[in-house]
Amino acid sequence: MSAEHLPSVSKTRSFMTVCLIEVWERFGFIGMQSIIVYYMVQRLGFPDSKATLVWSAAAALIYVSPAFGGWIGDQILGTKRTLQLGSFVLIIGYTMMAIPSTNHWLLYSALGVIVVGNGLFKPNAGNLVRKIYHGDNSKIDSAFTMYYMSVNVGSTVTILVTPVIKEILTAKYGSEIGWHGAFGVSVIGLLIGIANYNLMKGTLKQYGSRVEEKPINIKHLVAVLFACVLTVGISAIILQYEQLAKFFVYSAFVIVAIIFLYLISKSKKVERPGLIIALILTLQSVFFFIFYQQLSTSLSLFALRNVDWSFNAFGVHLWNWQPAQFQALNPLWIMIMSPILAWLYNWTHRNKVNFTIGIKFSLGFFVVALGFFIFSQANLFALNGKTSSWVMVWGYGAYSLGELLVSGLGLAMIARFVPERICGFMMGAYFVSSGNSQYLGGLVANYASVPHDITDPIKTMVIYTDLFYKLGFAALGCTLISLLVLPKLNQLTREHIRNEG
Repeated sequence: MSAEHLPSVSKTRSFMTVCLIEVWERFGFIGMQSIIVYYMVQRLGFPDSKATLVWSAAAALIYVSPAFGGWIGDQILGTKRTLQLGSFVLIIGYTMMAIPSTNHWLLYSALGVIVVGNGLFKPNAGNLVRKIYHGDNSKIDSAFTMYYMSVNVGSTVTILVTPVIKEILTAKYGSEIGWHGAFGVSVIGLLIGIANYNLMKGTLKQYGSRVEEKPINIKHLVAVLFACVLTVGISAIILQYEQLAKFFVYSAFVIVAIIFLYLISKSKKVERPGLIIALILTLQSVFFFIFYQQLSTSLSLFALRNVDWSFNAFGVHLWNWQPAQFQALNPLWIMIMSPILAWLYNWTHRNKVNFTIGIKFSLGFFVVALGFFIFSQANLFALNGKTSSWVMVWGYGAYSLGELLVSGLGLAMIARFVPERICGFMMGAYFVSSGNSQYLGGLVANYASVPHDITDPIKTMVIYTDLFYKLGFAALGCTLISLLVLPKLNQLTREHIRNEG
């Protein structure tokens, strides 16, 4: 039965199906991410600089791979099939992380499997949301903002739970079981997600790529699986060698940029303004993800060494957190602010208020700057080199608002301005830019690498706050750049709207 003749299902139900599988995918991925740098530093004995760069290279590959996963979803296997395949590959990767071992190659291979799984899953989940709301520009920004919020539900729970499970298992069975048992939480989460998706997948029957209208091509599937195995091996080698990682990440960026420019040059005249807008905003996102990478690198290690883990208010002790749990402040703030922003976007659209995506990006960079300036003043609220936990709360709050305005609308930007036939690839290209900048973010974080012989919190405080101060000014510079290109973006947006009409 063709999509046109399928029984109608409400967009909300279809949207929730995608959101829920994404919630559990994020539960697994963010749970692993919340402790991975600590694991390399405390369990494997990596110096700060090596742990930061290995994870940043993995993050880069994880975000580069969707460019190819999006193409596979568009042209080879189909959007939904590729999403499901990615889910199963991720389970394999998390299971490898859960194997008790200090073998470095097992770590690199597991991260390689996660690279492949994420590449297959991520762009196709976002592409399904775009397909659900295709042609409804009044809902795209709010839909992607709510999508962004919903996936952070999984992130919040896993960041709060995974470090606690690690501590409980460590106390009872030792650190080996503690670390790897915590990684096993990611496996359980994704298994629940797949089961839930299979129960609800009927709501997505009318959405997908054209290739899904035909039975799966076994030869194509075998070719994709072979490419996946090959990519895992290549990724593991890249993670082992820093210079190779740099070369690959930068090469991937150049290749995708060339393809991006080629698509613009060969596109129809009416499509060109939208593609140029997508290119400009994608380049702006590159700068944003340098700041984003600090959450799992410099800010994570700052929480370990220079934050008082107890929460107190008006002289009353409230609770204590594990250092990894401070990363949960990011998704918590996102869940608080996302409904407000979604309502605001709908209100501005109804009342014809000109609150363009370019303005949102500019404002986003400004509040990111505010967040890092808050972190940079942590020493003012410190006792013996340990700052108040509330500094992290308010710094993360400002940063998270900026993330919603920039990263939260990145996929909405692709969905709105890019032609449907190449949307999967372009969403992947957006993730490539994110991946490259996250590797750059790792290089930036290494300016705050703490040598093994420095253990005094007062000294490490100076190292971290100096980096955060510089990042605040860098974000202000990005604000200025985004304001300078705003007139051109507005002109191109008007042309895009005329061409669509």
